[in-house]
Amino acid sequence: MVETYDPNVVLSNTNYNVVGTRPIRHDGLDKVTGRARYGNDINLPGLLHGKLLRSPYAHALIKSINYEKALAVPGVKAVVTSEDLGQPSDAVADIGEGEIRNIGFLSANCLAHKKALYVGHAIAAIAAINPHVAEEALALIEVEYEILTPVTNAKDAMEKDAPLLHENLITTTQMAGPGGTGENEPGSNVGKHFEIKAGDIDAGFADADIIIERDFSTLPVHQGYIEPHAAAASWDIQGNLTIWCSSQGHFAIREQTAKILDIPVSKIKVVPMEIGGGFGGKNIVYLEPVTAALSRKAGVPVKIAMSRKEVFIGSGPTSGGTSKVKIGATKEGKLIAANIKLIYEAGAFPGSPVGGGARCVLGPYNIANAYIEGYDVVVNTPKVAAYRAPGAPFAAFGAEQVIDEICERLGMDPIEFRILNGAQEGTRQVTGPTFGPIGFMDTLNAAKEHNHYGTKLTGPYQGRGVAAGYWGNGGGPSSATASVNADGTVSLVEGSPDIGGSRVAMAMQAAEALGISAEEINPTVGDTDSIGFTSNTAGSGATYKTGIATYEAAQDIKRQMIERAAKIWAITPSDVEYNDGTLQHKSDTELKMTFKELAERLNTTGGPIVGRATTAERRNGPAFAVHIVDVEVDPETGKVTILRYTSVQDAGKAIHPSYVEGQMQGAAVQGIGWALNEGYYFNKDGEMLNSTFLDYRMPTSLDVPQIDTVIVEVPNPGHPYGLRGVAELPLVPPMAAIANAINDAVGTRVTDLPMSPETVSKSLSNQ
Repeated sequence: MVETYDPNVVLSNTNYNVVGTRPIRHDGLDKVTGRARYGNDINLPGLLHGKLLRSPYAHALIKSINYEKALAVPGVKAVVTSEDLGQPSDAVADIGEGEIRNIGFLSANCLAHKKALYVGHAIAAIAAINPHVAEEALALIEVEYEILTPVTNAKDAMEKDAPLLHENLITTTQMAGPGGTGENEPGSNVGKHFEIKAGDIDAGFADADIIIERDFSTLPVHQGYIEPHAAAASWDIQGNLTIWCSSQGHFAIREQTAKILDIPVSKIKVVPMEIGGGFGGKNIVYLEPVTAALSRKAGVPVKIAMSRKEVFIGSGPTSGGTSKVKIGATKEGKLIAANIKLIYEAGAFPGSPVGGGARCVLGPYNIANAYIEGYDVVVNTPKVAAYRAPGAPFAAFGAEQVIDEICERLGMDPIEFRILNGAQEGTRQVTGPTFGPIGFMDTLNAAKEHNHYGTKLTGPYQGRGVAAGYWGNGGGPSSATASVNADGTVSLVEGSPDIGGSRVAMAMQAAEALGISAEEINPTVGDTDSIGFTSNTAGSGATYKTGIATYEAAQDIKRQMIERAAKIWAITPSDVEYNDGTLQHKSDTELKMTFKELAERLNTTGGPIVGRATTAERRNGPAFAVHIVDVEVDPETGKVTILRYTSVQDAGKAIHPSYVEGQMQGAAVQGIGWALNEGYYFNKDGEMLNSTFLDYRMPTSLDVPQIDTVIVEVPNPGHPYGLRGVAELPLVPPMAAIANAINDAVGTRVTDLPMSPETVSKSLSNQ
């Protein structure tokens, strides 16, 4: 039987043979033995090594660049500046939120065009016979700067007399992206300003019995991936360019590079290497157009790899910013009104994830009256990039604390309060859409019933916190092909780079559809010439969208296998049924073949069978999480110790539960780091002061307990097996949950991230 996927039907079947099991990942052996090849592992004949000259100033006009002395150094083969890139438009209509989609801005971030806009902004690049020669020659490049006054935070950048980063920047007013009307004359540091309204906010607050209002802040935080950015490029004699790099989307790298260099996408092949972490930070180009420009000039392959410091100062953290949260409720505990103001720093170019924060901040709740205002503000710091659920974690940090404070004032259990006010199927979101089948209530009940929630704390300075989170999840274009081999295995080629185990998840979905084992599927990620267009592994959408493509490719194989069996048996295809990897006549039990038996006969009975599928599915698979955390606070030093942590999340259907649990645990640990230690610290000149892993303090195994996980499964009707995206959502609740636990432990609301010992001590002293 060939299944037809109906996106309007909620699936209830959970009796799967492969989906929901825990096979060993196909690429695991290569990873643990060191055979896997990453971006910096490329070694081509005649390869040159590139280095980038970076600005020492946060804000400066570039008057001139003279690189003649550098080019004269023996072993130096090429130097490029922004003049060697194309000069794409930076028209305001091209600005998008959450990442740099404006190609003019993207090009200027790769190599500064007219201005250096942050300390670390790339100015020029050199290719030489080895990294040492390139490094030596960098010092000989003469750049004449006119130093300007920097502005490194949104508050100062929004002042009327603030220095302007972009003299022609116009504030757009549409939340969703390009096409907004100009709010001001050209000349603003506000890239976007939008409002979202629901109900009557004034009437809502007038009817509220309790109103809590607080201000919150966060510093920029880096994604902390272990593998630095690296890229290599080589041209052939016909003008075709090949790029090798680690990214979350090699098709996006191809498109962005093509536009920056002003060449057709058909002239570029991007080969995806293994990726040592991304978390949203590897969605855009930094090095690829520069290596390509150097290679074109030098006539040989060129590779550039960032140092750890360059990763911090030259690639994107998530936004710093502030929020103001005001929420009202009745004395019975019903949420009735909310007013949220989000101001996010975009870094040097417009495009912060403030829209994501606005969409998610009230997502878990049913609130009739609400007003959300968002600002995207440019400042003289590195251009921000996405970071797991872009915009939502900091927004939740404020909203979930205010909700916790309402519970405290009313004497209500925080989970019971959320059950009373939580979103359910049919709830209309503040942002407009109505939820379909969702699992927030199931997630809350699972958290309430967990033994963590019922266990009493024993220490005098111990506290427990709860917070909820929401993420809409995404989709997009995706492609897959599956070829049946003569030994009964299937070669699966798909287009989503594998960051956290997606290869095995794709293989499992194809195997489930075909009725064979996951081990009999050999999954690979194809380059841009080997597979159809596939959008980035981002938005928690890879296993969803590419899973649909692999499922449909498997269905294509099943159709062809049925036709082939019918041909062999001289019957009509309608008389053949396909069940659990076996084909048989519907009434004649003697006519029967396994998938493997038929595979052996393909080339002699009609030729190979290849299944193909593409999708552009973009239906949301909304997901919710509830986190519970216990902490102990040292009242003398302000140090916070995490005692116990439980992450509860609706995954729709966990394709590979081990990797779902791993995503939940990893995000919780990142959230602990953001909550307690992590942040960019700048001096008055805009220089980052903690650009090493020694000074940028990420949690280690000694800083966190075992993260307990509970997977809730409420099927998503937008996917054949009911899955919902997993990876981004579990970073949304941690900071708020930890803040609520600190308050429970020592009775103080910490409203600034990170909640370092210094910050907690200050909050305690202000009680």
